[in-house]
Amino acid sequence: MSPHHAIGQDRTAVAGKTFDRKVLKRVRELARPFKWQIIGFLATIVLGALVALVPVWLFKRIIEDGIANKDKGLISTLTILAVAAALADAALSLAQRWWSARIGEGLIYDLRVRLFDHVQRMPIAFFTRTQTGALISRLNNDVVGAQQALTGTLGQVVSNVIVLISTLIAMSILEWRLTLLSLLVLPVFIIPAKRVGRRLQAITREQMTLNASMNTTMTERFNVSGAQLVKLFGNHDRERDSFSGRAGRVRDTGIKSAMYGRTFFMALGLVAAIATAAIYGLGARMVISGSIKVGTLVALAAYVTRIYAPLTSLTNARVDLMTAFVSFDRVFEVLDAPRLVDDRLGAIDLGGADLGRVAGRVTFDAVTFRYPAGDQVSLMSLEAQGAAGSFEARNVDVLHNVSLDVLPGTMVAVVGPSGAGKSTLASLVPRLYDVTEGAVRIDGHDVRDLSMASLRQAIGVVAQDPHLFHESVAANLRYARTDASMEDLHTACKAAQILDVVLGLPEGFDTIVGERGYRLSGGEKQRLAIARMILKNPAIVILDEATSHLDAENEALVQEALATMLMGRTSIVIAHRLSTVRAADEIVVVDGGRIVERGTHDSLVAANGLYADLYHTLNAN
Repeated sequence: MSPHHAIGQDRTAVAGKTFDRKVLKRVRELARPFKWQIIGFLATIVLGALVALVPVWLFKRIIEDGIANKDKGLISTLTILAVAAALADAALSLAQRWWSARIGEGLIYDLRVRLFDHVQRMPIAFFTRTQTGALISRLNNDVVGAQQALTGTLGQVVSNVIVLISTLIAMSILEWRLTLLSLLVLPVFIIPAKRVGRRLQAITREQMTLNASMNTTMTERFNVSGAQLVKLFGNHDRERDSFSGRAGRVRDTGIKSAMYGRTFFMALGLVAAIATAAIYGLGARMVISGSIKVGTLVALAAYVTRIYAPLTSLTNARVDLMTAFVSFDRVFEVLDAPRLVDDRLGAIDLGGADLGRVAGRVTFDAVTFRYPAGDQVSLMSLEAQGAAGSFEARNVDVLHNVSLDVLPGTMVAVVGPSGAGKSTLASLVPRLYDVTEGAVRIDGHDVRDLSMASLRQAIGVVAQDPHLFHESVAANLRYARTDASMEDLHTACKAAQILDVVLGLPEGFDTIVGERGYRLSGGEKQRLAIARMILKNPAIVILDEATSHLDAENEALVQEALATMLMGRTSIVIAHRLSTVRAADEIVVVDGGRIVERGTHDSLVAANGLYADLYHTLNAN
């Protein structure tokens, strides 16, 4: 099977379709930077096909002119020319592979970079709905499939056409009757070969599905969270048996694929052998009768083996091309995915050229919000099966007419029962989502009018479960500020109460923290996240339940680090533990997406409302 079958598309599904002109136009635009390389690639294919004909003609002359006339000089000359033709063919083959590699790898590079850049700029809603494995498949399998369409399938079609036409012309010049005879046995091969090919395609699709299932199992079980869950709740023997079943089905389909593939090529070889025997049988009689010379017979027998593989490939050429272009279609589908949250035309920088001018006043002006429908932020093909019902819009407001003014340098705490809309409210400030109605403003500017880069440079977030990359401590810290010196890292870690822990690690700041920071405790990850925030030095800080899962000792250390970080900054603190927000300048109580109470801790407790109920309930526990 050719490499593009690895994309696992249903070739029979495209057999009756036509090429989408828009896709073809975009493919041409994508290939434009490689125009001269593609011309060079196709030129080497044509030259290679023509040069491959030369040795047979030379061997014919050796037999008919050199041997028959006992001309040793001619035999030597023709032999040298045959060697030169072989060397030229090898050189053209290398050139063809070089052009193919340059075009293919260049195209893969361009597509992957464009896809990565586009996807990483997608709104957070895209990632909450999309299957990561399906998305990565687009960046890997489909990009390679798209590359194969240009350098593989297109190259094969051109090569097969040139080889077939040139070989048939050469054979017809030598002896048209024997050429016609060699073509008569072709239908005997093509009909069963197409059936075997269709069966082989079905097996390949099944292999792709089974491999995807097996890879998903391995990915889920071998990440830290999955491995821990298996050890705590699972059974290793049961996991092994389940995986063994999937791997066994992959094994069985692999055997079927190998056998059908062998049958396919055996049939091709059998027909070529029959045709060669027919050529020799009838041709020998013609040699004896004097109709042709023996050199012509040998040349025809050599050429006949070159026509069956191209003919077979060309019978499926259209479906092959359609299948390969499906990869382009899938890549373009992701590139065309809407970015609901993006820079507006003419967006301005918050604080102008000097981010230090950001005062940090945050205003929620009659904000109403509902989560966007799936078709606004995602692609159905990237979502889990059965998600179609949740892909349409849900007209349910999560926030209702919320107005709030957070003055520069003050702390506002947002509290309320689970699911009240606290985190949603905070996520509107850095534009993880955009409001449905109303506006969120910073220093009087609607955040939708600000550039994303300047907005997020001015805002820092410490989440309940901060994410750390599988990199060193220093690399994770420098994600906030790439030019931070070691002295800066030490200062930030000291302020975050984490310096002694980092210095105590096996390799200090060069220690790899592990996937999602699993080599660190929850409190240590939180303090490292705070150190990263201190390095960023934002004007506005959002704390999303940053201490909710910490023990008393770690909470005290994190609170001390937070006190240092929040000094003089505008801060919005979402808290589950109400003891952590008693010192807030204002406490806002949210319930059902509405602000139901606001005031200081003492005034809210005295009011004996929802805040007081929450406070007394938590204290009782």
